[in-house]
Amino acid sequence: MTGKQRREQLLEIGRTVFAERGYDGTSVEEIAERAGVSKPVVYEHFGGKEGLYAVVVDREMQLLLDMVTGALTGGHSRELLEQAAFALMDYIDTSTDGFRILVRDSPVAQSTGTFASLISDIATQVEDILGLEFKSRGFDARLAPMYSQMLVGMVALTGQWWLEVRKPDKATVAAHLVNLAWHGLEGLERHPRLVGERKG
Repeated sequence: MTGKQRREQLLEIGRTVFAERGYDGTSVEEIAERAGVSKPVVYEHFGGKEGLYAVVVDREMQLLLDMVTGALTGGHSRELLEQAAFALMDYIDTSTDGFRILVRDSPVAQSTGTFASLISDIATQVEDILGLEFKSRGFDARLAPMYSQMLVGMVALTGQWWLEVRKPDKATVAAHLVNLAWHGLEGLERHPRLVGERKG
């Protein structure tokens, strides 16, 4: 096995073990044993568990971001929302281990980023679309970043729930997500106000 092939093998095994056991429950010993190598080989390629985890997380974050941004191919704003919802659901479906790793709290968040930072990156992509929609409807486009965080967060949390239950099917979940988000946006008040007693 070449060095590159060994590195890829260790990444795949590491990804599987991190998804099964989490960061704390994973050891270099187990990764080395599953790969049929000694611990020093893992250290040689990644410097240890933290380095391996960082590469796995970075790869998964890039894959998810590419899937979401690649899915935004245009059309009506509602279609774009559907495309984004489907992209996340597709990622969860095809990269279940990766999604499990991303939604866990990372002990090495400083170097690899977090699921929250990934959601923020995706929200930035949605922000421009929402900004144009807000302008066309006479809303304050400066609020688009906040609304994009809300929308993407809603989709991400629904994805976490669906990861475990897998019912209903992807298309049904995407349709309901878009239904709530779209009709919520459609009935948006220009100047929302609180109706309860608490004002601050």
